[in-house]
Amino acid sequence: MSEPVPAAARRTIPGSERPPVDTAAAARQAVPADTRVEATVVLRRRAELPDGPGLLTPAELAERHGADPADVELVTRTLTGLGVEVTAVDAASRRLRVAGPAGVLAEAFGTSLAQVSTPDPSGAQVTHRYRAGALSVPAELDGVVTAVLGLDDRPQARARFRVATAAAASAGYTPIELGRVYSFPEGSDGSGQTIAIIELGGGFAQSELDTYFAGLGISGPTVTAVGVDGGSNVAGRDPQGADGEVLLDIEVAGALAPGADVVVYFAPNTDAGFLDAVAQAAHATPTPAAISISWGGSEDTWTGQARTAFDAALADAAALGVTTTVAAGDDGSTDRATDGKSHVDFPASSPHALACGGTHLDANATTGAVTSEVVWNNGAGKGATGGGVSTVFAQPSWQASAGVPDGPGGKPGRGVPDVSAVADPQTGYRIRVDGQDLVIGGTSAVAPLWAALVARLVQAGRAKLGLLQPKLYAAPTAFRDITEGDNGAYRAGPGWDACTGLGVPVGTALASALS
Repeated sequence: MSEPVPAAARRTIPGSERPPVDTAAAARQAVPADTRVEATVVLRRRAELPDGPGLLTPAELAERHGADPADVELVTRTLTGLGVEVTAVDAASRRLRVAGPAGVLAEAFGTSLAQVSTPDPSGAQVTHRYRAGALSVPAELDGVVTAVLGLDDRPQARARFRVATAAAASAGYTPIELGRVYSFPEGSDGSGQTIAIIELGGGFAQSELDTYFAGLGISGPTVTAVGVDGGSNVAGRDPQGADGEVLLDIEVAGALAPGADVVVYFAPNTDAGFLDAVAQAAHATPTPAAISISWGGSEDTWTGQARTAFDAALADAAALGVTTTVAAGDDGSTDRATDGKSHVDFPASSPHALACGGTHLDANATTGAVTSEVVWNNGAGKGATGGGVSTVFAQPSWQASAGVPDGPGGKPGRGVPDVSAVADPQTGYRIRVDGQDLVIGGTSAVAPLWAALVARLVQAGRAKLGLLQPKLYAAPTAFRDITEGDNGAYRAGPGWDACTGLGVPVGTALASALS
């Protein structure tokens, strides 16, 4: 075994600090030193991405803004010298996948690993590896390594969907009906485009998708499953759990863009798994038109290094022409935090994500005529659209004149959401999950709806859209403004608000604005 690096010759990775977990102390057990552990190491960019909407080819992004080959060689040589195995390198997305005995990895990154049981983001007790404090690297890697993810493998995110009550099970809309409500442009079906969907659990069966799409009178898209970091498509276990999220995402995106190819990335629910799935989707060939993400967690449940690495992955996606649509959360302005303060959900709060909020809709399913549409808020603990102001991301230039209020602490920040669509499960989406016909809502459904709309807009305009927000904020007439309701701390009103953003899409007007 290699000699340990003296503390004086080590440097802390900024943002890697994890606070102690109170409930972990009594149940804490050391992870056996020979237990195999895998992690993701993120490296700095060769050069920062420029501001502005200009798009890059994958080769240009890798050459100009990926990891420098010299950095890759230095990190590989240094970690290998410490007994760490480098199992995969992706210089374009600046990631190294590493593995080795728990004792070796803990020593290499200046930490200790324990096994504990704590509540996951949904409140259920789970057993996972745990670390506290900061990570460090040998001094020669200072500034070269920007994040080390996955040593602590606690569940990072929860799905953003809710199943309707039994009384509402016969209500709701099919995705095709919602395409009429939101005036999706005719003459497009997503053909020639790819929609990537990120899942942190669950699965689907092709036979069930065939049954669902046949019931809608369409053939549906081609759907492919891709495993990331050992994740896989495992279907048929729990319609009220992760399967509900997976089928909701595929069926909404597939029904509204049946000509598209849908690629579903299954990854472990960890900060490393989540990042690796998004990076792999963004850098895939062909480049997707959209990535749909319906998982998240309050900003303060992420380490700073993880938020930074994830935002950088979304920036890569935008530079490649990918629009990433992300659910804004289903627990109102608190985002399920218990401190009585306002919080926003991440990754929706990334300025490189198109954050998707939710409404309550009353409309004629046949004609698409809307009777009313207001902010989704069913009361405390019963579901409401997420939204608010970030405490960690600065306000982007395209929100400067939107009227975003100062956030917690009186500081300006990135406002969430950007856009919306129906999310109330009582007026939700008619979906088939594990043999059951359900009505499901949540902002989870809004992300794939917007991803499908993006795919159709890209098809119609024959050009990738990438970071769509600057164009959206410059085209308020492409939205139907939602002016009634609140999500707790924030109330809807004319123009942008922290409940429904700019409003819900008028697809035909949006197509004209983008052309």
